[in-house]
Amino acid sequence: MASPSPTWSDLDRLVPHSWERVLDRRTVDVIHQIGKELQHRSATDTIVPSPENVLRALEVDPSDVRVLSVGQDPYPTPGHAMGLSFSLPRGTSPLPPSAKNILAELHSDIGLTSGNDFDLTPWAKQGVLLLNRHLTTSAHVPGAHASLGWEEISDSLVRGLVSINSNFVAILWGRHAQKLSPMLSDVPVIESAHPSPLSARRGFFGSRPFSRANNELVQMGMAPIDWSLG
Repeated sequence: MASPSPTWSDLDRLVPHSWERVLDRRTVDVIHQIGKELQHRSATDTIVPSPENVLRALEVDPSDVRVLSVGQDPYPTPGHAMGLSFSLPRGTSPLPPSAKNILAELHSDIGLTSGNDFDLTPWAKQGVLLLNRHLTTSAHVPGAHASLGWEEISDSLVRGLVSINSNFVAILWGRHAQKLSPMLSDVPVIESAHPSPLSARRGFFGSRPFSRANNELVQMGMAPIDWSLG
């Protein structure tokens, strides 16, 4: 018999054990409180992504992280958000503008052409932690959950990560992500504007994050990321 799908009230129990050991008790309690609030809101509001996908980025063990890529919000269109920042389920069409802009920079930077799919699971499997600052939002309302406490959670996740692993590269797109920079200690940081169509031409295009991240990894004696999505 299949296990029932998790509810919002289960959110704190969905934190993988590998991450529980780097988080303090308060952080887990805050996740529980956010889950309770989302359970209440779900009676009248559509929330994205679904509960089982909210913490999906944490399937990457903190000791295996080679690149931390931080965005702002999940995609607000129902069916788009999948728990990995910027990633979209295979077959999503049309792609949101930010995904198209990342694909354009991927091609400009390292010559990769990945078609029209933007499922970033292959990156996650190589140790790319695809984290958003806010892990949920209301359908069709970007930033709707900015005040729920998610930034405290993402702060804690990054501090916990750095406490056991500093051998990674951070890619911070946009000012919300860049607030994490002070807690990254000696981790190499690659910053630029967000790939959103509102800001991509103000520093995202031409920032070459993929080749720069790989150069940093090689200098640390680590294997580069295969950024292809095929």
